[in-house]
Amino acid sequence: MEDESASYIRMVHHLIEECIVFKMSMEECMEALSKHANIKPIITSTVWKELEKENKEFFEAYSKSREDQMVKVSKEASEMETREGIQRVLSVSDAASKTDHTPY
Repeated sequence: MEDESASYIRMVHHLIEECIVFKMSMEECMEALSKHANIKPIITSTVWKELEKENKEFFEAYSKSREDQMVKVSKEASEMETREGIQRVLSVSDAASKTDHTPY
């Protein structure tokens, strides 16, 4: 039984590493492993927290990297929304100017 438990923990550890490759947060990883591997969130959370204790510097850098990525994505989304808004205004303006020049 003890060997099975250790094997199970190693499997969860490996799956968490896969989640990290995909830049998931602990919460996202817990949800994914629960849904796709039928692993209880408390198990994922416990293993994740132990990994954090053992690899403090890595997880600090990982957390900062995720934060930086979220800021970058948010900024890009904001810029895209601004461009789309400008394009809509220009389209409406262009359409209005075409209809304003019709002879009577």
